[in-house]
Amino acid sequence: MNTLKLRFLTAAAILFVVPAVALTQQSPAQAQQMLEANPALLNQLRSRILSSGLTPDQVRARLRAEGYPESILDAYLPGGSQSSGDPSSTTVIPTMPNEDVFDAITALGIVDTVGVASLRCSVEALSDDTTLLAADTIGIGRAQALRNKRALRRTCEQRMRLSVIDTLRLRIQSDSGFVIFGMNAFRQNTTQFDPNLGGPVDANYRLGPGDLIALILTGDVSQAYQLPVTREGFIVVPQAGQIFVNNLTLGELENILYNRLGRVYSGVRRGPGATTRFSISPVRLRTNQVFVLGDVTRPGSFRISSAGTTLSALYAASGPTDNGSLRNVQIKRGGRTIDVLDVYDYLINGDATHDVRLLNGDVVFVPVHSPRVRIVGEVTRPATYEIRGGETLSDAIRFAGGFTPNASRRRVQIERIQSPDQRALGGRDRVTLDISPVNLAENGPTDIALLAGDIIRVFAVTERMRNRITVEGNVWQPGTLGLTPGMTVSQALRAAGGLQPDTYLGQVLVSRLNSDSTRSQLHATLADTTGRVIGDFALKEDDQVRVFSVTTFRPTRYVAVTGAVRTSGQIPFREGMTVRDLVLLAGGLEQSADLREAEIARLPADRRAGVTATTFRVPLDSSYIFERGPDGAYFGPPGLPAASGSTPEVKLRPYDNVLILRQPNWELQREAVIAGEVRFPGRYSLRTKTEKVSDLIRRAGGLTPEAYADGVTFYRAKDSVGRIGIALPDILRSPASRDNLQLQDGDSIFIPRFNAVVNVKGAVNSPVAVTYVPGKNLEYYVRAAGGITRLGDLRYAYVTQPNGKVEATSGKFIFRNNPRPRPGSTVFVPPKDTSERRTDFIATIGSIAQVAASFVAIAIALRR
Repeated sequence: MNTLKLRFLTAAAILFVVPAVALTQQSPAQAQQMLEANPALLNQLRSRILSSGLTPDQVRARLRAEGYPESILDAYLPGGSQSSGDPSSTTVIPTMPNEDVFDAITALGIVDTVGVASLRCSVEALSDDTTLLAADTIGIGRAQALRNKRALRRTCEQRMRLSVIDTLRLRIQSDSGFVIFGMNAFRQNTTQFDPNLGGPVDANYRLGPGDLIALILTGDVSQAYQLPVTREGFIVVPQAGQIFVNNLTLGELENILYNRLGRVYSGVRRGPGATTRFSISPVRLRTNQVFVLGDVTRPGSFRISSAGTTLSALYAASGPTDNGSLRNVQIKRGGRTIDVLDVYDYLINGDATHDVRLLNGDVVFVPVHSPRVRIVGEVTRPATYEIRGGETLSDAIRFAGGFTPNASRRRVQIERIQSPDQRALGGRDRVTLDISPVNLAENGPTDIALLAGDIIRVFAVTERMRNRITVEGNVWQPGTLGLTPGMTVSQALRAAGGLQPDTYLGQVLVSRLNSDSTRSQLHATLADTTGRVIGDFALKEDDQVRVFSVTTFRPTRYVAVTGAVRTSGQIPFREGMTVRDLVLLAGGLEQSADLREAEIARLPADRRAGVTATTFRVPLDSSYIFERGPDGAYFGPPGLPAASGSTPEVKLRPYDNVLILRQPNWELQREAVIAGEVRFPGRYSLRTKTEKVSDLIRRAGGLTPEAYADGVTFYRAKDSVGRIGIALPDILRSPASRDNLQLQDGDSIFIPRFNAVVNVKGAVNSPVAVTYVPGKNLEYYVRAAGGITRLGDLRYAYVTQPNGKVEATSGKFIFRNNPRPRPGSTVFVPPKDTSERRTDFIATIGSIAQVAASFVAIAIALRR
């Protein structure tokens, strides 16, 4: 039990600890080696970061805002993998991505959950070697480590599936209208609300301490200056002196510089006569400290760019919570509300009029949301929307992007929780309102006011397709047709491309849908294949017209060919088909074909006497051999002579079976191999079908003096027979021996040299080759091999003699017959059969003794 617990804990350690080791405890050299072995992982991560559109500086700024070290992704930013030989180089060598890296890229919105799961799988695949090394270190076998690695791979695949399921679940939730509109703009990481970090800015930007301004003079004077705004709010312009710029806009500063620079440079003036011109632009913007409070995800103090707006602050705080308002975001400055931002204006209309630029110390306050309604069904953006006072059903549908093309505007339904003053006993707290079409018109006089908790359902149009008919069957363009007033059957057939030539004219079926959804069958008759209908009639909506083909009713007719052709089988019948045509379609004759005649089996005209076919022979000739040389000579092997000239063509009927006969006794040469101790070993072609082993040995020149005839190996490949035991000495003494077998194609004979050993195998203590001793039996050679093992069963031992014949032990006790191995033979001792019931000799002797005692008692009784 303790051993089982130890193995379980060890496996758990590999399953859960090793991935952490592989992901977090690699040396830089190991990580570099793994990444060099598979650079696709590093390129994949970098491509994800590049595709996000973030610059390295923006990535680091976003990481700081999310609470991560700003250098955590430096190794994966563009240029991060370039190593330098300079020891003072600050270039970061990339390491294997760990969980912190995955969390960081998820927080930045660079990849989704499915992408992170894929990257984790790639890292775990690269860490297989580390897993095996850790397994060896804690002392479990490598096979177990490989099993654990496969388990990790299955876990990775399961994570991928779960990530896909989570994505689909979010999509389904979005379609159901439970998603609060506008929240995803702040939940998904994006750069759309990031303020400019280095300009340019508009002319209304107000300067303050921390800004850095570039002043460029061109014309008579060419100079460029970088002017920082001091803590007191001044800039110092060379030769022009100190200028107070705090809280001035860029436009106001430009007016002041025209005055101050004009005193120093005579060419500085407004208008076309100026010979010296200047321009100012921010090089670096200061940061302001603002406060985001109320129902936001991360309330607190944030430092944002001085060009930042209310949306920038909201995004830094990760947006409102589910309880926060998007319609009443208040901007407070100096203890009073200076503006209110409705985020819907920005998201729906692109209007950023109230997205004011924030100053140092501003407060962005998000109160609890206003009443919300949920709109689902056939609208562009099903979601939950916040409704301000005075907004109606038309506004909610406008927020949702309007109706989809599938929307049924004749029916919109509102599920409403009654206001407290309208609730009554008897379950009247919830009601359903059906809205008529006139109420959905824009600026409609009876537009419906909405209440908190309303659920607006926009239904789809009916799925049933109207004003159509269907034409099926033997027309050129079957399918659905639009029904025109007064359309008849003939007009529908022409609209479907017309009838095909093999159309059945006797009847056309028209299936008509009744009002109770049952169908009735109507009939029409065609006059000809032009589509003219006898007794034509008008069609109705949902009629189904079916046109039949004569070919559909025609049975499949064929002729069959077998025998000496290249491809036997059934071939479609054609009127006028002859035997020669059939042979051509069957790939021609085989070289064994008898070119004198063929047999045809034909269906009988009368089956009453039990006749199933009538057969007759038809003549063939040499012209049925299609493969010939330029001089007309036949290429194939010789055979029986064929009739010359041209025999009459024989026409076939449907279902004829044609048998191409084979030439009697025709076959290609058969071969047999003889090897070993014969004078002329080789592969011999057999002369006759009755050639025997003795004949082949005689053709091979007989045996050599070193040949061991008793050790012959005779092998038959045909029908996978295998080795056959024969007594070659008997064959050599008398060709009439029963072992003198007739040879078949593929037979082989091997005659070895004399081998004076006996091989002992099986359940013996020392399986060896024992020197042959004349006259010794099987048990002698078993004892010479150390005797049988405790599992050996000498009763079933057998000898494979050198000629392949098998001899087994027989008899019991003193009548036991042991075979005598000959030189080159093999003795085999099989193991005991554990399922065999052993004889209980003690019980048997006891029973015999009891029977004997009974006989003695009877004999004594009889004598008395």
